[in-house]
Amino acid sequence: MNTETKLILDVALFGRHGTDPAAAFLHRLDEKYDLSDTVFLVDQFGYRTALARLGLSGRVNYTEQNLIEKWFHTLKMRIDRFHNSWVGSRSSAREWFEQFMHYYNRQRPHQALDGKTPIEEVQN
Repeated sequence: MNTETKLILDVALFGRHGTDPAAAFLHRLDEKYDLSDTVFLVDQFGYRTALARLGLSGRVNYTEQNLIEKWFHTLKMRIDRFHNSWVGSRSSAREWFEQFMHYYNRQRPHQALDGKTPIEEVQN
């Protein structure tokens, strides 16, 4: 997620934590976006090693990290609601994440963006 525009750039679902899933996710992002000037706020779960493998920069910034943690709290609440009623496959979970990303980026107004959606913020 871009902390300034609140835009979710991508979502992925992996069966485990670690450097290899992190590298796969970052590689996919790198194929979709120009990441040359991007600074990633990461934790220790394989992302720092994965960033180094791909030649990308990463840092731990606890002020901005708190913004990300707040966002993950929101996502976890939505997932809990989804999980209580979900019976399906891994691909249906991926589809749900894609739909959530679409809703979050394109339909949900954000108070931090003066009532605009992240996509509206990016387009301005």
